[in-house]
Amino acid sequence: MAKQQRESTLDSHINQIHVGDCVQIMKSLPQESVDCVFADPPYNLQLGGDLHRPNNSKVDAVDNDWDQYESLQHYDEFTRNWLGAARKILKPDGSIWVIGSYHNIFRLGYILQDMGFWILNDIVWRKSNPMPNFRGRRFTNAHETLIWAGKSKASKYTFNYEVMKTLNEDIQMRSDWYLPLCTGGERLKGEDGKKAHPTQKPESLLYRVLMASTKKGDTVLDPFFGTGTTGAVAKALGRNFIGLEREQEYAQHARARIDGIEPLAENVLNIQTKREAPRVPFGTLIERGLLKPGAILTDAKKCHQAKIHADGSVVAINRIESMRGSIHKVGAAVQDAPSCNGWTFWHYTDGKTTKPIDDLREKIRTGLIG
Repeated sequence: MAKQQRESTLDSHINQIHVGDCVQIMKSLPQESVDCVFADPPYNLQLGGDLHRPNNSKVDAVDNDWDQYESLQHYDEFTRNWLGAARKILKPDGSIWVIGSYHNIFRLGYILQDMGFWILNDIVWRKSNPMPNFRGRRFTNAHETLIWAGKSKASKYTFNYEVMKTLNEDIQMRSDWYLPLCTGGERLKGEDGKKAHPTQKPESLLYRVLMASTKKGDTVLDPFFGTGTTGAVAKALGRNFIGLEREQEYAQHARARIDGIEPLAENVLNIQTKREAPRVPFGTLIERGLLKPGAILTDAKKCHQAKIHADGSVVAINRIESMRGSIHKVGAAVQDAPSCNGWTFWHYTDGKTTKPIDDLREKIRTGLIG
């Protein structure tokens, strides 16, 4: 009954933008009801006066009231308040992302750890088109940092490893992301032609965040919604969002923007990780005649060989000691390794080429082979 009440209360907030204080609104939400939090809090840039280019034109920098704090202690108190509220509404296996610059990211990381969050990665967003350092007294500030953390050390957080690897041309995705700032047609403008929000994030950044750490149908909360990048990407990717924003003007831009988003088609969004795929034992390949007892498997470099037996075991060839077992056990043994993924280590001969036996398993999973 309690779970049903939580879901009922949350339903009235899902895919909505709520204007007001983010801490108070989060306190009104059911505890442990949100799958992911993405937070782009004020950076507390502490700018001392206007910033000008060499031609004396003024830089449109972040000098809004919402980025002004009396002291670092006041900023830390603000951080603990919103992070504490976010922690209560995050599910036990949920995760949180916070983004910042050198002005605030170290304080955010310290407080996250203090509150019991478990840091999983820090991501360096390398900007392909950063703003120059006009005064020439420091390095060009060409990156921002994202901290990704689980609610606790025990959290069974979502990480779509295979999805991110596929996005990166079948290479494991690294923790440095090279992406441009939000510019051109993506940058929202006000009636005066100026930027609607000074720190609008690019959709490409949120695309990676949500594809990596959420599933279709998950609910993502953004306590500093701004002009709605999180909501726009969430809607397109079949995720739910809850946007909290204290400035009415930003919320209006966000609503108009999100209303114009068309969700991706269901068949395009249907992604299944290998962990969720149906289990296919190695013996199934033998039962269906895809591999024959007596056939020889090799590693990719053809340094090791193993013969397939009718019971689904394999026996290492050209070894002094008798070595028989599963594809994983024998694969580890011939390499003197503690473990081995036999599906990717062992290869079969297909004509003149060799392919991982995992290819045959995937064909069964996808129905290409009955």
